[in-house]
Amino acid sequence: FLGMCTFLAVSKKIETALGLGIAVVVVQTITVPANNLILNYFLKEDALSWIGITGVDLTFVGLISYIGVIAAIVQILEMFLDRYVPALYNALGVFLPLITVNCAILGGSLFMVERDYDFSESVVYGLGSGIGWALAITALAGIREKLKYSDVPAGLQGLGITFITVGLMSLGFMAFSGIQL
Repeated sequence: FLGMCTFLAVSKKIETALGLGIAVVVVQTITVPANNLILNYFLKEDALSWIGITGVDLTFVGLISYIGVIAAIVQILEMFLDRYVPALYNALGVFLPLITVNCAILGGSLFMVERDYDFSESVVYGLGSGIGWALAITALAGIREKLKYSDVPAGLQGLGITFITVGLMSLGFMAFSGIQL
């Protein structure tokens, strides 16, 4: 799993996990295609030929530019939630700005670059990876809510049983890795 910090911290309640999951879907769906455009129109070798500059390869600043785009989108989302959905904004607390440094968000853009997706593929990939992360955190939150009523040994209560649960969930999701559509 990518993005374990917020994945473990915000998955105690389904409502909060679903809210963060939707926020991640929005951020992924916007940032992956935006970073695709930045890569193709500014960073790749000869990408600046549309303004008459050739022979320039700016891919070395790709990582920092992707992080900047992610930070800007998360800031805009944070202001939107603070203004229009204050209950969710307060429930997410410090974890909303942490989406900026969530490796799942950056990983989406880096995987898009590695796989050389075009714009439409990057939109679908951003949406799909965000939905997958949201599904996983919501499922974990549901399981953790049910575990409250279970007789978990004292040494495994809290994060111990959560790590075991996440491991078992990852085995289940690994079954999808070989599917070709």
